[in-house]
Amino acid sequence: MPRPDGTLPPNHPATRTLFAPMHSTTLPHRWNLQGNHLMGITRDRWRTLRRRPHHQVASAYWHRAAAMTLTSWISTPLSQWEAWRYDAAIAATDLPADPIFILGHWRSGTTWLHELLALDIEHLAYPNTYEVMSPTTFLLSEPGLSRWFANFLPRRRPMDNMRLSLQSPQEDEFEIALTTLQSYYLALSFPEAEHMYERYLTLADLSVEELQQWQTQFLWFLKKLTLKHGRPLVLKSPPHTARIRLLLQLFPKARFIHIHRHPYEVFRSMRRYYHTAGWLNCLQKPDLQTLDQAILRRYCLLYDAYFEQRSLIPSDQFYELAFTDLEQAPAAQIQAIYQHFQLPYADTFTARLQQTLQARQQYRKNQYAPLEANLCQQIFQQWHESFAAWDYSP
Repeated sequence: MPRPDGTLPPNHPATRTLFAPMHSTTLPHRWNLQGNHLMGITRDRWRTLRRRPHHQVASAYWHRAAAMTLTSWISTPLSQWEAWRYDAAIAATDLPADPIFILGHWRSGTTWLHELLALDIEHLAYPNTYEVMSPTTFLLSEPGLSRWFANFLPRRRPMDNMRLSLQSPQEDEFEIALTTLQSYYLALSFPEAEHMYERYLTLADLSVEELQQWQTQFLWFLKKLTLKHGRPLVLKSPPHTARIRLLLQLFPKARFIHIHRHPYEVFRSMRRYYHTAGWLNCLQKPDLQTLDQAILRRYCLLYDAYFEQRSLIPSDQFYELAFTDLEQAPAAQIQAIYQHFQLPYADTFTARLQQTLQARQQYRKNQYAPLEANLCQQIFQQWHESFAAWDYSP
């Protein structure tokens, strides 16, 4: 029988065969080792993950598992060294004051908004890609290993061609995935175990012990970021959209920015994600026949929780905008956010913002074919609350 944490005993028969045979000739990016979020995992976490039910690595991806095993042997002693050197200082660090949480479904503009706010280096800090991919070692290893780790990162995001680097603002959810193994993002690597991980989107069905573990590790990571940067944090992870109640319990004065986009555009962009970047994380072959229904289901999980909990946020701590507004007038929207939260607005931030917006003028969004009529109907029926809340036409 599995243990309470979902792992199997060392001598359980299911642990003797860690790799399942797989026969396929059409696996996009099969030999690409870039962009896999498990590269910074430690040896004990990697071993625990592989022993869970439905976590057999397909033979087509043995080389990826081997690469992760290798990097885990590098991360583990560095993690132990960092803990010896920095744990006392981290524990003595005060939690960040009134962080800003960016909420919104994947592919709704959360990344672009995060990158714009992250330009305010005078007043705000953010977790970068290296920090969330090497969460147990970054205080010690980032100066020396970031150049080597850059080889495992694509220069542009495959799903939208946006620039990506180890210094880019990144989702703190990746840190949770690597340290607690309590994240839906692990289903990107192990789609056969997706049913095990969907409950981590909202955290609503976790046991007291599981939730305590999640909170402890989340706060510890924010303390580490605060120790390093010393400024209030702006955090972006789409799963936080369904965790407003919990985040307010942890940070009663936290500020929340929610960005939304037309549901049809979100759906089409999510499809593209799974057919591009999604393949970079695979250790098992995903079932593409169930992809559309999975996108529909996860959106409902996220926004059912959001609509239930958003009224908990005091009005002066909440700001909501549409992706089209950010797209058409980004500088004006950023200024409106700062005015609403009464944040200091430096001239140097204005200059960086204008420079970034000017450089982005050459960027072109993806163009998509129209959705099938029956699928449009399903989206409208299942996501109708979003259509109504933001006055989107079906």
